[in-house]
Amino acid sequence: PVVKIRWLGHACFLLESQDGTKIVTDPFDGSVGYKMPMLEADIVSVSHDHYDHNYVEGVQGDPQIIRSAGEYTIGNVKIKGVPAYHDEVKGAKRGTNIIFNFDIDGIKVCHVGDLGHLLSKSQLEEVGHVDVLLIPVGGIFTLDAEGAAAAVEQFSPKIIIPMHFRTPAVSMPIDPVDVFLEKMGYGEQLDSDTIEITAEDIGNERRIIVLDYEH
Repeated sequence: PVVKIRWLGHACFLLESQDGTKIVTDPFDGSVGYKMPMLEADIVSVSHDHYDHNYVEGVQGDPQIIRSAGEYTIGNVKIKGVPAYHDEVKGAKRGTNIIFNFDIDGIKVCHVGDLGHLLSKSQLEEVGHVDVLLIPVGGIFTLDAEGAAAAVEQFSPKIIIPMHFRTPAVSMPIDPVDVFLEKMGYGEQLDSDTIEITAEDIGNERRIIVLDYEH
C-alpha cells in the first residue's frame, strides 16, 4: 500500500490511504500566511483550538471532525488520540494538545500537533509504534530544534517530517527548519509538497524529509 502525505503548510497535512480515504490535520485560516487549498476530506483532526490549527470550515466535503483523545476507526483508518500539552508546564501557558497516531494501511503516521514537551513513559506507550513522525521544530510556541531532537529519540520513527517552522510565507517569530537539520546533522529537502510512502520505505535508516509548500 502507498500512503500519500502532502504538506499544506504549518501543521496541516493531507494524508491519503491507498483506497482514497483523506485526512486533513490541523487546518489553518489564511492569516497564518499560507494559502489553504480547496480540498475535500473524510476526516479532519484538530490537535487544539488555536486559529492556526482548527479552521475546519476551510475543509470541503462532510468530514468527521476529531478533536478529542480516544480511539476511532473511520473507514479502514484507525486513529488514536493521546492527551498532551502545548507547553512544558502542563498546559498552564497554552493549554492542552492532542497527539494523533493514524494507522493508515499498516503505516503509523503520528501528528503531534503543537507539542510543547517531552512525553512521559506512559504517554509514549499510549501513542505506540510510530513509522512517520510529523513534528513541530520551530520553538517559541512548540518544541524547538533541541526539544524536537529529543522527541525524535523518544518516538524513534523511521521517517521524520518537520512542520510548524518559519518559511517566507509565515511571519511568526519561530525558527526556520535549518536549525533543526543542523542539530540533527542530516536531512533532505524535497522539491515537492507530497511524498508517497510504502512499507518498503520504512527501512532501517532514519530519514528527515523536509517537504516544500506550494507558493
